[in-house]
Amino acid sequence: MITHKITILPGDGIGPEVIAEALKVMHAVGRQFEVKFDTIEALVGAIAIDSCGDPFPKETETLCKGADAILFGAIGDPKYDNDPSAKVRPEQGLLRMRKALGLYANIRPVKTYPALQKNSPIKEEIIEGTDFIVFRELTGGIYFGQPSQIHEDGQSAIDTCTYTIDEIRRIAKRAFTASQDRNKKLTLVDKANVLATSQLWRKVVQNMAADYPDVSVETMFVDNAAMQLILNPSQFDVILTENMFGDIITDEASVITGSIGLMPSASIGDSVGLYEPIHGSYPQAAGLNKANPMATILSMAMMLEHSFKMKEASESVHRAVEEALESGKVTEDINPDNPLTTEEVGNAIAASITSTTLA
Repeated sequence: MITHKITILPGDGIGPEVIAEALKVMHAVGRQFEVKFDTIEALVGAIAIDSCGDPFPKETETLCKGADAILFGAIGDPKYDNDPSAKVRPEQGLLRMRKALGLYANIRPVKTYPALQKNSPIKEEIIEGTDFIVFRELTGGIYFGQPSQIHEDGQSAIDTCTYTIDEIRRIAKRAFTASQDRNKKLTLVDKANVLATSQLWRKVVQNMAADYPDVSVETMFVDNAAMQLILNPSQFDVILTENMFGDIITDEASVITGSIGLMPSASIGDSVGLYEPIHGSYPQAAGLNKANPMATILSMAMMLEHSFKMKEASESVHRAVEEALESGKVTEDINPDNPLTTEEVGNAIAASITSTTLA
């Protein structure tokens, strides 16, 4: 029997609750597809600060580097969010983890589900058929550029945005490859009319396009892309963009689906991959058994496909989630009038996996 070694990072807030349901579904997959998943938990975020003063302890880094994949819940706590003077913050652990593990490609699929289209603030006829994926560069750009500081006089501050050709090429290659497996259309989102880094992105991607003659490449300024995501999201297939632009437009895109609780993501490097829902730690719901676990379960499905090449198993999880949506087995963010608990939704999806008969 094949065994996969997974480091589990429950993190803060609702993280432990949604992770528990994803693990329940994952082990149902393991039984159904005769694969073993060995898991070990580690600390990250606010809970790690409280335990040892470090949001990304060395022990956690070691466990992550030794894993075949990482399943991550959420990070963040109000006591740090509401204290701008805090020297050590949970989010620092996330940025350090991305750098330490070389997780340079953030992949976020955006897909509408018929059962949820009425929940979207955007008209159903606009979002119908939306199915695209965003490749966001994750370890470069303004979030990591130096210098980054408030000047001593407190009257000004500086952040620096830097990119190299190699940083751009490695994520662009993944986006082009994904385009070849989908509808062969790639949209580069940048601000090349203003920013030198965007001009470099555009030059590199346009030069690479010659190696992918079957992929149609278009460029779009980020302000226009933000508008087009609302006006006509189904026009997109694969979006490629830099770190900060990707952070913004993927959160914008999350409203298309009708619930941020349906948005999974993967952060991929050249070795280990990390899989997490895009929602935050939602501390107000922590411990109340009401958070939507579907994004975490779908993130686990991405892990099955990308890290373990278990495409059939991944598809079975997607079908189980869609079945739960169609039958109304959902949490209060989707159905506030008659919701199930976090645990009940996880049970329903795991049961659907278990009841599936393999061909």
